[in-house]
Amino acid sequence: MNGLMRNCSPSRAVLMLLGIIIALLSLGNQGYALSEENYPTWLRALDSLSSERMLADVTTLSSPSFNGRQTGTTNDADSAKWIADRFLASGLSLACVRYDPTMPILSCRRSGTGLMTTAVRVSNIAPNPVLRISTAGDSLTQQLGTDYLPILDSPSAEVRGPIVFVGYGIVDATQGIDDYAGIDIANAIVLFLRGTPTHYKGTVSHADKVRFARQKGALGYLTATGPVLSPYEIRRGVTGVPSAFYGLSPQSETLPGAWISTTLAEQILAASDQAQPSRLHELQEKLNRSPATQSINTARYAFLDWHTLLEDGVLINVLAFLPGNDPQKAQEILVIGAHRDHFGRQAGLLFPGADDNASGTAVILEVARAMAKAGATSTRTVLFVSFSGEEQGLVGSRLYLERALWPIGSTKAMINIDHAGIG
Repeated sequence: MNGLMRNCSPSRAVLMLLGIIIALLSLGNQGYALSEENYPTWLRALDSLSSERMLADVTTLSSPSFNGRQTGTTNDADSAKWIADRFLASGLSLACVRYDPTMPILSCRRSGTGLMTTAVRVSNIAPNPVLRISTAGDSLTQQLGTDYLPILDSPSAEVRGPIVFVGYGIVDATQGIDDYAGIDIANAIVLFLRGTPTHYKGTVSHADKVRFARQKGALGYLTATGPVLSPYEIRRGVTGVPSAFYGLSPQSETLPGAWISTTLAEQILAASDQAQPSRLHELQEKLNRSPATQSINTARYAFLDWHTLLEDGVLINVLAFLPGNDPQKAQEILVIGAHRDHFGRQAGLLFPGADDNASGTAVILEVARAMAKAGATSTRTVLFVSFSGEEQGLVGSRLYLERALWPIGSTKAMINIDHAGIG
């Protein structure tokens, strides 16, 4: 989800992007893109930019009519067609896509449908999932979306077990970390913090943590953002509220799981009379200072209950281009891309995806309009790509690499726009 234009408004992003495009198109061309002949054309392109038009595109893409644009759904297919129509209306040509990866690249250069597709599995959490936290004498009331949200590709769940806090949930002998040392989690629900401790020099993914928990015998897991935010989390504006998220665990290594709020995690760890409300804060600070295990049995139990629907779907990338006008340089490519997929409707909640990433999609549409309508030409070809499958692990991007329309070596630069609306 990270992108080049992370900290500016869409209108500023477009201005910056056009400046970068001009610079990239001029490389090796004796300043062709900035020549006296082309200068008025690029000024017209800049003058034609419309923040109102971009806002309208964001509003349309994030409206209920596209239902959150989840990869592989008919809603995302509708958004792909909408993007293709906008590219055509702007004056771009839709690319001819090789459906057979073994087809020679040079055999497909005429205009086409612009659609690059592949089969995917679509995971949906059915409405009204349940997470209940309790002790022998009481029960905490949770609100879906505020206190908890199932991991969106979690398997179906109907499990109950004691909650065991396992720090960051990391097992890494090379770093001297084993958050499961000295504690039995068989048939338990583990609770681990997102991210890594500040002293950790290795790399660990969410899927790695789930695999560790499964190997140790856990029935399921809860994960939460700790109260001590890392500099990266602060820059990202991370809060303690759970977010929509794909765990990306292989089917053979996954467990039922949910992202819970920092507040709920604090309540779980403050369950006993002796525990302080700041217990989670203190535990996280210890974990950040030392690899020593801080895992503990809590006085709480968790009950996870929901149904996950799995269906076959089709991922769709949309590709359109402005051809270069130099027979020698036209085979050199500048790619401008943004993913348009989001999380769809999950657990009965709609995730519209205005910032992530209708905003980035609106930016590339506006750049395409500005360049095409102004007649801004270049020696190199400019390829615009609306990717799907980003939230599921860059699936659409990997698909393009497998079926690139031009040899990857001839791609001179790629500009990716994500979260352009966060201001």
